[in-house]
Amino acid sequence: MGLGGLSKLSVWFLKLGIRPERIEPGHPEQNGRHERMHRTLKESTVNPPRRDIEEQQETFEAFQYEYNFEHPHEALGQKTPASFYLPSLRPYPVEIPKIEYAHNVVVRQVRHNGEIKWKGNLIYILEALAGEPVALKQKRKHLWEIRFSFYPLGVLNELVG
Repeated sequence: MGLGGLSKLSVWFLKLGIRPERIEPGHPEQNGRHERMHRTLKESTVNPPRRDIEEQQETFEAFQYEYNFEHPHEALGQKTPASFYLPSLRPYPVEIPKIEYAHNVVVRQVRHNGEIKWKGNLIYILEALAGEPVALKQKRKHLWEIRFSFYPLGVLNELVG
Protein backbone atom coordinates (compact mmCIF):
# COMPACT_ATOMS: atom_id res chain seq x y z
CA MET A 1 0.00 0.00 0.00
CA GLY A 2 1.06 3.54 -0.60
CA LEU A 3 -0.31 7.03 -1.06
CA GLY A 4 -4.04 7.05 -0.38
CA GLY A 5 -3.77 3.49 0.98
CA LEU A 6 -4.26 2.07 -2.52
CA SER A 7 -3.30 -1.31 -3.88
CA LYS A 8 -3.69 -2.50 -7.47
CA LEU A 9 -7.01 -4.06 -6.44
CA SER A 10 -8.34 -0.82 -4.94
CA VAL A 11 -7.22 1.10 -8.07
CA TRP A 12 -9.32 -1.33 -10.12
CA PHE A 13 -12.27 -0.79 -7.75
CA LEU A 14 -11.95 2.98 -8.14
CA LYS A 15 -11.98 2.62 -11.93
CA LEU A 16 -15.30 0.80 -11.51
CA GLY A 17 -16.65 3.61 -9.32
CA ILE A 18 -16.34 1.68 -6.05
CA ARG A 19 -15.03 3.69 -3.08
CA PRO A 20 -12.75 1.72 -0.72
CA GLU A 21 -13.68 1.90 2.97
CA ARG A 22 -11.10 1.33 5.65
CA ILE A 23 -10.87 0.93 9.38
CA GLU A 24 -8.36 2.94 11.39
CA PRO A 25 -4.91 1.33 11.43
CA GLY A 26 -4.41 -0.74 14.56
CA HIS A 27 -8.14 -1.03 15.33
CA PRO A 28 -9.28 -4.52 14.27
CA GLU A 29 -12.27 -4.20 16.63
CA GLN A 30 -13.81 -1.84 14.05
CA ASN A 31 -14.12 -4.86 11.75
CA GLY A 32 -14.70 -7.63 14.28
CA ARG A 33 -16.79 -9.92 12.09
CA HIS A 34 -14.15 -9.96 9.38
CA GLU A 35 -11.36 -10.55 11.90
CA ARG A 36 -13.37 -13.42 13.43
CA MET A 37 -13.83 -14.99 9.98
CA HIS A 38 -10.07 -14.86 9.41
CA ARG A 39 -9.42 -16.52 12.78
CA THR A 40 -11.89 -19.31 11.98
CA LEU A 41 -10.41 -19.69 8.48
CA LYS A 42 -6.90 -20.04 9.89
CA GLU A 43 -7.98 -22.53 12.59
CA SER A 44 -9.88 -24.64 10.05
CA THR A 45 -7.54 -24.64 7.10
CA VAL A 46 -3.87 -24.06 7.88
CA ASN A 47 -3.25 -25.54 11.32
CA PRO A 48 -1.70 -27.89 10.36
CA PRO A 49 -0.90 -27.08 6.70
CA ARG A 50 -1.99 -29.71 4.23
CA ARG A 51 0.30 -32.09 2.34
CA ASP A 52 0.39 -30.17 -0.96
CA ILE A 53 -1.22 -27.20 -2.74
CA GLU A 54 -4.08 -29.28 -4.16
CA GLU A 55 -5.05 -30.64 -0.75
CA GLN A 56 -4.74 -27.15 0.75
CA GLN A 57 -7.05 -25.76 -1.96
CA GLU A 58 -9.61 -28.51 -1.29
CA THR A 59 -9.51 -27.55 2.40
CA PHE A 60 -10.16 -23.88 1.55
CA GLU A 61 -13.07 -24.80 -0.73
CA ALA A 62 -14.64 -27.07 1.90
CA PHE A 63 -14.29 -24.29 4.49
CA GLN A 64 -15.89 -21.76 2.14
CA TYR A 65 -18.89 -24.00 1.50
CA GLU A 66 -19.39 -24.88 5.17
CA TYR A 67 -18.91 -21.28 6.35
CA ASN A 68 -21.38 -19.83 3.86
CA PHE A 69 -23.99 -22.59 3.44
CA GLU A 70 -24.02 -24.73 6.58
CA HIS A 71 -22.68 -22.74 9.53
CA PRO A 72 -25.24 -20.41 11.19
CA HIS A 73 -23.83 -17.05 12.30
CA GLU A 74 -24.82 -15.28 15.49
CA ALA A 75 -24.61 -11.88 13.81
CA LEU A 76 -27.11 -13.09 11.19
CA GLY A 77 -29.70 -14.34 13.68
CA GLN A 78 -28.37 -17.92 13.43
CA LYS A 79 -28.84 -17.95 9.65
CA THR A 80 -26.22 -18.66 7.00
CA PRO A 81 -24.59 -15.98 4.83
CA ALA A 82 -25.90 -17.80 1.75
CA SER A 83 -29.47 -17.23 2.94
CA PHE A 84 -28.86 -13.46 2.66
CA TYR A 85 -26.80 -13.37 -0.50
CA LEU A 86 -28.16 -11.55 -3.52
CA PRO A 87 -26.12 -11.04 -6.67
CA SER A 88 -25.34 -7.43 -7.49
CA LEU A 89 -27.71 -5.74 -9.90
CA ARG A 90 -24.90 -3.48 -11.08
CA PRO A 91 -23.82 -4.61 -14.54
CA TYR A 92 -20.14 -5.32 -14.96
CA PRO A 93 -18.79 -3.21 -17.83
CA VAL A 94 -17.41 -4.93 -20.91
CA GLU A 95 -14.61 -2.37 -20.87
CA ILE A 96 -13.22 -0.65 -17.77
CA PRO A 97 -14.04 3.08 -18.09
CA LYS A 98 -11.16 5.50 -18.66
CA ILE A 99 -10.60 8.08 -15.98
CA GLU A 100 -11.48 11.58 -17.15
CA TYR A 101 -11.01 14.86 -15.35
CA ALA A 102 -12.51 18.34 -15.48
CA HIS A 103 -10.66 21.07 -17.37
CA ASN A 104 -9.69 22.98 -14.20
CA VAL A 105 -7.04 20.44 -13.14
CA VAL A 106 -3.56 19.50 -14.27
CA VAL A 107 -3.32 15.87 -15.36
CA ARG A 108 -0.14 13.82 -15.13
CA GLN A 109 0.40 10.24 -16.24
CA VAL A 110 1.94 8.02 -13.56
CA ARG A 111 5.12 6.41 -14.86
CA HIS A 112 5.90 2.68 -14.59
CA ASN A 113 7.81 3.32 -11.35
CA GLY A 114 4.97 5.26 -9.69
CA GLU A 115 6.34 8.75 -10.33
CA ILE A 116 4.96 11.80 -12.09
CA LYS A 117 6.91 14.68 -13.54
CA TRP A 118 6.00 17.97 -11.85
CA LYS A 119 7.69 21.26 -12.71
CA GLY A 120 10.93 19.53 -13.68
CA ASN A 121 10.98 17.16 -10.70
CA LEU A 122 10.00 13.53 -10.31
CA ILE A 123 7.45 13.04 -7.52
CA TYR A 124 6.64 9.55 -6.27
CA ILE A 125 2.89 8.93 -6.19
CA LEU A 126 2.23 5.17 -6.17
CA GLU A 127 3.36 2.19 -8.30
CA ALA A 128 -0.17 0.73 -8.22
CA LEU A 129 -1.19 3.72 -10.38
CA ALA A 130 1.44 3.06 -13.08
CA GLY A 131 -0.02 4.04 -16.46
CA GLU A 132 -2.95 5.89 -14.91
CA PRO A 133 -3.71 9.62 -15.01
CA VAL A 134 -3.82 11.58 -11.75
CA ALA A 135 -5.21 15.08 -11.33
CA LEU A 136 -3.64 17.94 -9.44
CA LYS A 137 -5.88 20.80 -8.42
CA GLN A 138 -4.46 23.93 -6.86
CA LYS A 139 -5.90 24.60 -3.41
CA ARG A 140 -3.61 27.43 -2.28
CA LYS A 141 -0.33 28.86 -3.45
CA HIS A 142 2.15 25.96 -3.55
CA LEU A 143 -0.50 23.42 -2.38
CA TRP A 144 -2.04 20.96 -4.82
CA GLU A 145 -4.58 18.25 -4.07
CA ILE A 146 -3.75 14.97 -5.84
CA ARG A 147 -6.65 12.74 -6.92
CA PHE A 148 -7.15 9.53 -8.78
CA SER A 149 -10.62 9.72 -10.28
CA PHE A 150 -12.90 10.92 -7.45
CA TYR A 151 -10.55 9.62 -4.73
CA PRO A 152 -8.21 12.02 -2.89
CA LEU A 153 -4.65 10.71 -2.61
CA GLY A 154 -2.91 13.52 -0.79
CA VAL A 155 -1.54 17.04 -1.02
CA LEU A 156 1.58 18.15 -2.83
CA ASN A 157 3.36 21.01 -1.08
CA GLU A 158 5.80 22.52 -3.56
CA LEU A 159 7.76 24.16 -0.73
CA VAL A 160 8.65 20.85 0.93
CA GLY A 161 11.60 19.16 -0.76
